[in-house]
Amino acid sequence: MTRTILVTGASSGIGAATARLFLEAGWTVGLMARREDALREVAGDHAAAHVLPGDVAVPAEVEDVVARFVAASGRLDVLFNNAGIFVPAAHIDETSVENWSRAVSVNLTGMFLMARAAYRVMRGQGGGRIVNNGSISAHVPREGAVTYTVTKHAITGLTRQLALDGRSLGIACGQIDIGNARTPLLEGIDAAQRTAGRDGVPMMAVEDAARAVLHMAELPADTNVLTMTIMANAMPYVGRG
Repeated sequence: MTRTILVTGASSGIGAATARLFLEAGWTVGLMARREDALREVAGDHAAAHVLPGDVAVPAEVEDVVARFVAASGRLDVLFNNAGIFVPAAHIDETSVENWSRAVSVNLTGMFLMARAAYRVMRGQGGGRIVNNGSISAHVPREGAVTYTVTKHAITGLTRQLALDGRSLGIACGQIDIGNARTPLLEGIDAAQRTAGRDGVPMMAVEDAARAVLHMAELPADTNVLTMTIMANAMPYVGRG
Protein backbone atom coordinates (compact mmCIF):
# COMPACT_ATOMS: atom_id res chain seq x y z
CA MET A 1 0.00 0.00 0.00
CA THR A 2 1.38 3.40 -0.99
CA ARG A 3 2.03 5.63 2.00
CA THR A 4 0.60 9.13 2.11
CA ILE A 5 1.83 12.44 3.51
CA LEU A 6 0.40 15.96 3.57
CA VAL A 7 3.06 18.69 3.59
CA THR A 8 2.18 22.26 4.54
CA GLY A 9 4.29 25.18 3.39
CA ALA A 10 5.11 23.01 0.38
CA SER A 11 5.59 25.84 -2.11
CA SER A 12 9.21 26.64 -1.17
CA GLY A 13 12.12 25.96 1.17
CA ILE A 14 11.98 22.98 3.51
CA GLY A 15 8.43 22.09 2.55
CA ALA A 16 9.18 21.98 -1.17
CA ALA A 17 12.36 19.93 -0.68
CA THR A 18 10.48 17.50 1.56
CA ALA A 19 7.58 17.11 -0.86
CA ARG A 20 9.98 16.38 -3.74
CA LEU A 21 11.94 13.82 -1.71
CA PHE A 22 8.81 11.94 -0.64
CA LEU A 23 7.56 11.86 -4.23
CA GLU A 24 10.90 10.41 -5.32
CA ALA A 25 10.59 7.82 -2.52
CA GLY A 26 7.25 6.63 -3.90
CA TRP A 27 4.85 8.30 -1.48
CA THR A 28 1.54 9.92 -2.38
CA VAL A 29 2.04 13.57 -1.42
CA GLY A 30 -0.43 16.37 -0.73
CA LEU A 31 1.13 19.79 -1.22
CA MET A 32 -0.51 22.64 0.68
CA ALA A 33 0.35 26.34 0.60
CA ARG A 34 -1.32 29.55 -0.48
CA ARG A 35 0.40 29.86 -3.90
CA GLU A 36 -1.09 27.34 -6.30
CA ASP A 37 1.33 28.17 -9.14
CA ALA A 38 4.35 27.48 -6.90
CA LEU A 39 2.81 24.22 -5.70
CA ARG A 40 2.31 23.07 -9.28
CA GLU A 41 5.95 23.81 -10.02
CA VAL A 42 7.03 21.66 -7.06
CA ALA A 43 4.63 18.86 -8.04
CA GLY A 44 5.89 18.77 -11.61
CA ASP A 45 4.49 15.84 -13.57
CA HIS A 46 4.30 13.42 -10.63
CA ALA A 47 1.01 11.53 -10.77
CA ALA A 48 1.20 10.96 -7.00
CA ALA A 49 1.30 14.71 -6.24
CA HIS A 50 -1.91 16.42 -5.15
CA VAL A 51 -1.87 20.22 -5.36
CA LEU A 52 -4.03 21.59 -2.55
CA PRO A 53 -3.93 25.38 -2.25
CA GLY A 54 -5.07 26.66 1.11
CA ASP A 55 -4.21 28.84 4.11
CA VAL A 56 -3.31 27.00 7.33
CA ALA A 57 -4.62 29.95 9.34
CA VAL A 58 -8.16 29.62 7.96
CA PRO A 59 -10.09 26.78 9.67
CA ALA A 60 -12.47 26.11 6.79
CA GLU A 61 -9.59 25.87 4.29
CA VAL A 62 -7.68 23.48 6.55
CA GLU A 63 -10.67 21.18 6.87
CA ASP A 64 -11.30 21.31 3.11
CA VAL A 65 -7.68 20.51 2.18
CA VAL A 66 -7.45 17.56 4.58
CA ALA A 67 -10.81 16.19 3.43
CA ARG A 68 -9.86 16.49 -0.26
CA PHE A 69 -6.52 14.78 0.26
CA VAL A 70 -8.04 11.88 2.18
CA ALA A 71 -10.79 11.52 -0.43
CA ALA A 72 -8.16 11.36 -3.19
CA SER A 73 -5.57 9.16 -1.46
CA GLY A 74 -7.69 7.01 0.84
CA ARG A 75 -5.92 7.83 4.11
CA LEU A 76 -3.46 10.17 5.83
CA ASP A 77 -0.38 8.40 7.16
CA VAL A 78 1.78 11.44 7.95
CA LEU A 79 1.32 15.18 8.36
CA PHE A 80 4.44 17.32 8.03
CA ASN A 81 3.23 20.39 9.89
CA ASN A 82 5.74 22.78 8.38
CA ALA A 83 4.19 26.09 7.32
CA GLY A 84 5.60 29.14 9.09
CA ILE A 85 6.48 32.79 8.54
CA PHE A 86 8.97 35.37 9.75
CA VAL A 87 7.93 38.95 10.43
CA PRO A 88 10.39 41.87 10.44
CA ALA A 89 13.02 41.62 13.19
CA ALA A 90 12.53 44.04 16.06
CA HIS A 91 12.70 44.47 19.83
CA ILE A 92 9.39 43.72 21.53
CA ASP A 93 8.52 47.41 21.98
CA GLU A 94 9.00 47.91 18.25
CA THR A 95 6.97 44.83 17.27
CA SER A 96 3.49 45.73 16.10
CA VAL A 97 0.46 43.87 17.38
CA GLU A 98 -0.38 43.22 13.73
CA ASN A 99 2.92 41.40 13.14
CA TRP A 100 2.51 39.47 16.39
CA SER A 101 -0.97 38.36 15.32
CA ARG A 102 0.25 37.39 11.83
CA ALA A 103 3.00 35.20 13.30
CA VAL A 104 0.72 33.56 15.84
CA SER A 105 -2.01 32.88 13.26
CA VAL A 106 0.34 30.93 10.98
CA ASN A 107 3.11 29.57 13.22
CA LEU A 108 0.90 28.49 16.11
CA THR A 109 -2.81 28.54 15.27
CA GLY A 110 -2.12 27.20 11.78
CA MET A 111 -0.14 24.27 13.16
CA PHE A 112 -2.85 23.62 15.75
CA LEU A 113 -5.54 23.60 13.07
CA MET A 114 -3.60 21.25 10.81
CA ALA A 115 -2.77 18.88 13.67
CA ARG A 116 -6.39 18.96 14.81
CA ALA A 117 -7.73 18.00 11.38
CA ALA A 118 -5.08 15.32 10.83
CA TYR A 119 -5.51 13.87 14.32
CA ARG A 120 -9.23 13.41 13.69
CA VAL A 121 -8.55 11.47 10.48
CA MET A 122 -5.80 9.40 12.09
CA ARG A 123 -8.00 8.52 15.05
CA GLY A 124 -10.68 7.26 12.67
CA GLN A 125 -8.27 5.15 10.59
CA GLY A 126 -6.46 3.66 13.60
CA GLY A 127 -3.21 5.61 13.64
CA GLY A 128 -0.78 7.90 11.89
CA ARG A 129 2.10 10.27 12.50
CA ILE A 130 2.44 14.03 12.88
CA VAL A 131 5.84 15.72 12.46
CA ASN A 132 5.93 19.34 13.62
CA ASN A 133 8.61 21.72 12.37
CA GLY A 134 9.83 23.38 15.54
CA SER A 135 13.12 25.05 14.50
CA ILE A 136 16.23 25.72 16.57
CA SER A 137 14.20 28.71 17.76
CA ALA A 138 12.18 26.26 19.86
CA HIS A 139 15.27 26.13 22.10
CA VAL A 140 17.29 29.33 21.63
CA PRO A 141 16.28 32.68 20.11
CA ARG A 142 17.66 34.71 17.26
CA GLU A 143 18.05 38.43 18.01
CA GLY A 144 14.95 40.47 17.31
CA ALA A 145 12.71 37.45 16.74
CA VAL A 146 10.27 37.60 19.65
CA THR A 147 7.26 36.48 17.57
CA TYR A 148 9.00 33.54 15.91
CA THR A 149 10.73 32.42 19.10
CA VAL A 150 7.57 32.44 21.21
CA THR A 151 5.52 30.57 18.62
CA LYS A 152 8.19 27.92 18.10
CA HIS A 153 8.56 27.37 21.84
CA ALA A 154 4.80 26.78 21.88
CA ILE A 155 5.13 24.11 19.19
CA THR A 156 7.23 22.05 21.59
CA GLY A 157 4.27 22.01 23.97
CA LEU A 158 1.94 21.02 21.14
CA THR A 159 4.24 18.18 20.14
CA ARG A 160 4.52 16.77 23.64
CA GLN A 161 0.78 16.97 24.24
CA LEU A 162 -0.05 15.21 20.98
CA ALA A 163 2.61 12.56 21.62
CA LEU A 164 1.01 11.85 24.99
CA ASP A 165 -2.63 11.98 23.94
CA GLY A 166 -2.06 10.04 20.73
CA ARG A 167 -0.36 7.03 22.29
CA SER A 168 -3.51 5.06 22.97
CA LEU A 169 -4.80 5.85 19.47
CA GLY A 170 -1.71 4.78 17.54
CA ILE A 171 -0.85 8.38 16.66
CA ALA A 172 2.82 9.30 17.02
CA CYS A 173 3.92 12.92 17.16
CA GLY A 174 7.48 14.18 16.89
CA GLN A 175 9.27 17.45 16.29
CA ILE A 176 12.15 18.29 14.00
CA ASP A 177 14.20 21.33 15.00
CA ILE A 178 16.07 22.55 11.94
CA GLY A 179 18.95 24.97 12.19
CA ASN A 180 19.84 27.05 9.15
CA ALA A 181 18.74 25.04 6.13
CA ARG A 182 19.49 27.02 2.98
CA THR A 183 16.14 28.56 2.07
CA PRO A 184 15.29 31.90 0.42
CA LEU A 185 14.25 33.27 3.81
CA LEU A 186 17.53 32.36 5.46
CA GLU A 187 19.55 33.60 2.52
CA GLY A 188 17.86 36.95 3.05
CA ILE A 189 18.94 36.98 6.70
CA ASP A 190 22.45 36.01 5.64
CA ALA A 191 22.61 38.84 3.11
CA ALA A 192 21.35 41.37 5.66
CA GLN A 193 23.98 40.32 8.20
CA ARG A 194 26.75 40.59 5.64
CA THR A 195 25.51 44.00 4.53
CA ALA A 196 25.66 45.13 8.16
CA GLY A 197 29.31 44.02 8.36
CA ARG A 198 28.59 40.91 10.44
CA ASP A 199 29.50 37.29 9.79
CA GLY A 200 27.25 35.37 7.46
CA VAL A 201 24.91 32.59 8.57
CA PRO A 202 26.32 29.01 8.48
CA MET A 203 23.90 26.95 6.42
CA MET A 204 23.29 23.35 5.38
CA ALA A 205 21.55 21.94 2.31
CA VAL A 206 17.78 21.95 2.60
CA GLU A 207 17.74 18.41 1.22
CA ASP A 208 19.47 17.19 4.39
CA ALA A 209 16.55 18.46 6.46
CA ALA A 210 14.13 16.73 4.09
CA ARG A 211 15.97 13.41 4.50
CA ALA A 212 15.59 13.72 8.28
CA VAL A 213 11.83 14.15 7.89
CA LEU A 214 11.72 11.07 5.66
CA HIS A 215 13.57 9.06 8.32
CA MET A 216 11.03 10.08 10.96
CA ALA A 217 8.11 9.30 8.67
CA GLU A 218 9.37 5.83 7.73
CA LEU A 219 9.72 4.58 11.29
CA PRO A 220 7.44 1.69 12.30
CA ALA A 221 4.26 2.58 14.13
CA ASP A 222 5.66 1.53 17.51
CA THR A 223 8.67 3.88 17.25
CA ASN A 224 8.80 7.66 17.52
CA VAL A 225 11.46 10.36 17.36
CA LEU A 226 10.07 12.81 19.90
CA THR A 227 12.58 15.52 19.01
CA MET A 228 15.35 15.68 16.45
CA THR A 229 17.82 18.55 16.05
CA ILE A 230 19.49 18.82 12.67
CA MET A 231 21.68 21.82 12.07
CA ALA A 232 24.48 23.39 10.10
CA ASN A 233 27.58 22.11 11.88
CA ALA A 234 29.16 25.57 12.19
CA MET A 235 26.15 27.09 14.00
CA PRO A 236 26.91 28.57 17.42
CA TYR A 237 23.93 26.73 18.94
CA VAL A 238 26.02 24.41 21.15
CA GLY A 239 28.46 27.07 22.37
CA ARG A 240 28.43 30.16 24.55
CA GLY A 241 28.61 33.70 23.28
